[in-house]
Amino acid sequence: MTYEDGQLVRTIKERCKACYTCVRGCPAKAIRISAGQAEVIKERCIGCANCVLMCSRGAKETKQSVEAVRALLKSGAPVAAALAPSFPVEFGSVDPLRFAGMLRALGFKYVCEVAFGADMVSLQYRKLLNENPGKKFISTACPAVVSFVEKYHPALVPNLAPIVSPMVAEARVIHELYGRDVKVVFIGPCVAKKGESARSTGDLDESITFTELRALLEGAGVDRNSALDGQFDPPYPAKGVLYPMGGGLLNSAELEEDLLSGRFLSAEGLESFPEVLKNLEHGDIDSDFIDLLCCNGCIMGPGISVKTSKHAREAALRRYARKSYFSIKFSDWEESVRRFRSLDYSASFAPEDRRMGLPGADALKAVLEKLGKLNPEDELNCGACGYSTCVEHAVAIIRGIAESEMCLPYTIDRLKITAEELTVSYNQLAKTKQALMQSEKLASMGQLAAGVAHELNNPLGVVLLYSHLLAEQCEKGSRTFADAKMITEQADRCKKIVGGLLNFARKNKPFFRQTSLVKLVDNYFRTAPLPPALRVTVNRSGEDLQAEMDPDQLVQVLTNLVTNALEAMNGTGALTIRTFAEGNNVCFSVTDTGCGIKPENFKKVFEPFFTTKQIGKGTGLGLAVSYGIIKVHRGNITVESNSDAAAGPTGTTFTVKLPRVAKDAGAIKMKAEQARK
Repeated sequence: MTYEDGQLVRTIKERCKACYTCVRGCPAKAIRISAGQAEVIKERCIGCANCVLMCSRGAKETKQSVEAVRALLKSGAPVAAALAPSFPVEFGSVDPLRFAGMLRALGFKYVCEVAFGADMVSLQYRKLLNENPGKKFISTACPAVVSFVEKYHPALVPNLAPIVSPMVAEARVIHELYGRDVKVVFIGPCVAKKGESARSTGDLDESITFTELRALLEGAGVDRNSALDGQFDPPYPAKGVLYPMGGGLLNSAELEEDLLSGRFLSAEGLESFPEVLKNLEHGDIDSDFIDLLCCNGCIMGPGISVKTSKHAREAALRRYARKSYFSIKFSDWEESVRRFRSLDYSASFAPEDRRMGLPGADALKAVLEKLGKLNPEDELNCGACGYSTCVEHAVAIIRGIAESEMCLPYTIDRLKITAEELTVSYNQLAKTKQALMQSEKLASMGQLAAGVAHELNNPLGVVLLYSHLLAEQCEKGSRTFADAKMITEQADRCKKIVGGLLNFARKNKPFFRQTSLVKLVDNYFRTAPLPPALRVTVNRSGEDLQAEMDPDQLVQVLTNLVTNALEAMNGTGALTIRTFAEGNNVCFSVTDTGCGIKPENFKKVFEPFFTTKQIGKGTGLGLAVSYGIIKVHRGNITVESNSDAAAGPTGTTFTVKLPRVAKDAGAIKMKAEQARK
């Protein structure tokens, strides 16, 4: 992936995760989130590279200029290193003379300190303030601050001091002293300087960070052990060495802040400098000169690789500043100042308005409602999205640089809804799977039952025939007659079992027709032989409950359920039949007060040949046949039961649900009519 023109920071997409840390840390809100990926918007970026520092996954990287500088050093042209005054922070463990020697070993002909350019700029600030009393100025030493003003506070552009940065001032001094053919490379802690260098093509050729300088030294095999001591090239600085610290410009320009007058104001840091600019634009600041730094001083710049604390870095810079300041010859420094005072240090700035208009109230309200912010108290302003408030996030969504999913409460609510939907789907899938397994089991048993029944029918017929003949030839009351009767009874029982097997296996096609479930149940109980001790209750629905069904097969299901209920109650107790509607289904249930079904048997009740009755009392096919009939009707049959008297009244309820219009009922009905003809 290559950088676009002017692009200083980019995202390594394969490393980027949806943490929104870069959004939170970007003062310009120059990060666009798309499909969970963070993208740096080149036009909005001010080059502070704070997103690089904040990204723990290393998903942000800055534009690299190592190869370009390496090419300059190999070109044969004289190259000067314009060394930022914060270099003691990065290379504090190396003696300054040895460090200068390392740069010369790398190929630099001249090694100059930008701190002298800072001295010249400080004099320009003093002159500017003396010649313009009462006018407010903003320092322009920090390119990130300048870019922020141009893009997000264009009304304050006239307040930018029309003075170049120390880097550009030093480059002009180098060209004046050593010739226009000298190539100048700035080396410092700042990524935004790369953008400033690109705009200052007549003064700077390249800009690299201290981190990139380390890569150059390592690539060339230069270190403190292989290099010889050298000297920095004149002109030498004075208090300009203090520029990298907050308030360093004021100190260097001897613009000491007077708390009573409040003429000078110094602020640094990504949270402080935007607030100062906002207050200045609102008229809340009456200071004449405002010194701003984007980072917490240049000693905290993103191009520094050491991980020491801010206080340790300030201490390292002060040690070098004291040594440098007390070792210079002020006569030589004053001579250099007189020589280069007449150079042009002027600069101009132009608005580059990147502000986005506020959306309409209706659009903002619609986005907030989508995020679940229906009332002001719903706006948590938790900052998880990277924006300070829910309103700011909503505005960013409307502008197309943010997504709804960045809102943590919104995402959690969506996940809850999705989890609930998945739970419902899973339960439906589990029921479908269970029904499918039951259908497969019944199909396999049906095939087996059909084969067995056909094989048994013929020998059973022979046994019955000869047992009847034997009984007719024996005297009644004899032992042989009793044995023949026993054979006949058991053979009849076998025949009934075989008949049940055939009924189970045949799966007769239903003949659907419009039928009233209520009338079907009423007609059944008019003729059903029920024990006199049984209490029967039929709770009818208020409507007729018409549905497409085969009444004969439904009567068979009802008969099986009632028969099982009677056997469970031993002919006594209460039997309750209820007919009702449920959505697009017509339903009926059969409830008994019998012994109930044990929980471990729930999954087996619809399996063929499973029965809890005594031997000879049942075949275990009634519920299996009923299950098959209901499934052919595209319905459902379920069971609820309690067999533990300690948990409440015992009993069982079977519930049957049938669709009002059976699937393919019309086609089945037509085929049935054609078959009758």
